[in-house]
Parts: sequence; structure tokens; C-alpha cells
Amino acid sequence: MAGLMAGFGHYTHAVVRGVPASLAAEALRMTDAEVDLSKAQREHEAYVEVLRTKLGLEVVELPADESLPDCVFVEDAAVVCGDTALITRPGAESRRRETELMKGALKDLNLNLVEMTDENATLDGGDVLFTGREFFVGLSKRTNQRGAEILADAFKDYAVSTVPVLEGLHLKSFCSMGGPGLIVIGSSEPAQKTLKIMQQMSDHRYDKLTVPDDLAANCIYMNLPNKGHVLLHCTPEQYPESAKVFDKLKDHMLIPVCNKEKVKVDGALTCCSVLINKKANI
Repeated sequence: MAGLMAGFGHYTHAVVRGVPASLAAEALRMTDAEVDLSKAQREHEAYVEVLRTKLGLEVVELPADESLPDCVFVEDAAVVCGDTALITRPGAESRRRETELMKGALKDLNLNLVEMTDENATLDGGDVLFTGREFFVGLSKRTNQRGAEILADAFKDYAVSTVPVLEGLHLKSFCSMGGPGLIVIGSSEPAQKTLKIMQQMSDHRYDKLTVPDDLAANCIYMNLPNKGHVLLHCTPEQYPESAKVFDKLKDHMLIPVCNKEKVKVDGALTCCSVLINKKANI
């Protein structure tokens, strides 16, 4: 198992997609908050810039599609682990065509593609938490049991457990990995309940970092050459109390990233990229 953990957080590439103008009025959302499109686009440009310039990843930028208002949230279209990419079947019908461009991009990166074609299955990447040891799949409004079974079939090297998403859109709406063996979790009762279930299902004992705001628990962890542990997290402006908790991670390079507009349409930091560790010989 140590071998499986060794590469956790190592990434070389990121696939992202532009913000369509249609996002502001037409993207799916759980509240009726108004989105400032130009701010959302600037936020996204800054996010991509961090991946490319600050972290040195090779960024594959896919064009926005006005007929797909949610297409910037690429995480839901694919789950990548090692050299295998599972092309998902998103839970919202309006988002199913988002997988077409993603499939092409991942094929160009020479990944082994597995397609979810079962019409009874739904899976959003936002419901998939990979810990480096195992997968947790949230059963939510967007992801069902059959989707989780197909994911388990695609990634046979790892245990896959399903957990209920009691509140919020996705599993990763209130949790993410903050490092090897460290789960960042929101402080709400539903979030803490879900974490308890995850801990009961796992043979591994995870550390936890609880942040006051559920949405702030969605961060991006990487372990990069010459940079070590890196954590992209919400800004102090958005979630001041949660940002103070991240400051306790003294071994991490902490990078606050603004997500103020995209969060209005249920977009979190992990939603906007698919991260890939591409070995030179693939």
C-alpha cells in the first residue's frame, strides 16, 4: 500500500475549460444568487494562472461552449487516477455533452479511457474523493449506486466505499484531501456525520482538519517537485475563519484562490480542473 501512496498529490498536467457567457444566467444552481460574469471569468483566469505559472503544470485549456453553461466545471466529466480516465455520465442531463471534449483531451494525453455508457448509471466527479489509498463516492442528487459500481470496476486496485451526501450538492462540497492521510472537512452536522461514516468504512485512520465553513473545506492538495506540499484554498476575504485554520498547516505552501462568483453556481476549487500525473513513458 505504501507504493500506492508514494505518488499521492503528484501532478504534471491540468485540464481546464473556459467560462461561457451563458454561465451567469443558465448554469445550474441551488440558490438564486446573481453571478457577475466578468468577475467569474477573471477569477477563473487567475486560477488557471496559478496552475500554469506558480505551480508549473502543463495546462490543457478547452474552449467554452455557450450551449453548456456549466462546462467550466470539468471535474464532473472525468475521474483520473494513474493512467486510467473514467469518462462519467453526469447526473444532470443538461451536462452530459460536456464529456465529449474532455474525452478527446484525455485521449490526446494517451490515458486509458473507460466510458460510462450504462443509462442507469450517474456519476459526477465532484462526488469522488480519492485519498491515495481508496475512493469514497458520495451518493447524492447527481451520483447513484450504479455509477459508483462502474467506478469501482474501472479502478480495481483500490477499495471503493459509498457514503450518503446528506446536504449540499456533492461529497466534495464539504470535504477534500489536505495532504496524505488528511481529510479537510466542514464543521456542519451533515459533514461531520459523513466523515464518521467514511472513517467507519475505512481500514485506515485518517487525520482530520475541521474548518468552520463547509464550502471552504474544498481545496486542492498537490505534492510537487521543488515545491513540496501545496494547498490551494479559499481566500480570507471569502471565509476568514476557515482561512485561519489553513494557516496552521506549516509544512504546506498555502495559495489562497478566489472563487466568490463560481461558488454562486455551486462551483468549488476542485470543480474547475482535472489533474493528471502523466509519466514520461506513457
